[in-house]
Amino acid sequence: MKKIVCLFSIATMMVACDKKNNETKDATDKTIAEKVDYQVFGDSITADGAITSAEMLSKFESMKPTDTLTVKVASEITATCKKKGCWMTLNLGNDKEAFVKFKDYAFFVPKEGAENHKTIISGKAFIEETPVDELKHYAQDAGKTKEEIEAITQPKVEYRFMADGVLIAKK
Repeated sequence: MKKIVCLFSIATMMVACDKKNNETKDATDKTIAEKVDYQVFGDSITADGAITSAEMLSKFESMKPTDTLTVKVASEITATCKKKGCWMTLNLGNDKEAFVKFKDYAFFVPKEGAENHKTIISGKAFIEETPVDELKHYAQDAGKTKEEIEAITQPKVEYRFMADGVLIAKK
């Protein structure tokens, strides 16, 4: 009888632990794909299956400059092109950002008001060295001062995306 009670107790604990693990996983999945009202740009995509910006940063850090990764990422917008909306930057955490352009220059995002909004992007992730003239161009598009633009004297290795679809949360 004691053996039966002991086995029953162990089985109950195992089921409870498994349920707790599933609840934790479900909670994590919901934080990425939670029900948010999004505006769609480019290809129609969904939030389902998006990885976090922290997971993406880890992937970037393990990539070689020749690697390309097709991915869907949930992040926060830190800046957009003030002239056309033809690029944006994403917060990856740990003071790291990713620069995002849009496939075939086929769509744009809002020039203003998207900063600090949640976003989901779908596309290709890669690492690229950006030349000085291009960095200055982007700084000008972002509304940087003449002094800030002139201070750009070295190319920069950047985490980049070529997005085919973007969701931006409406606040």
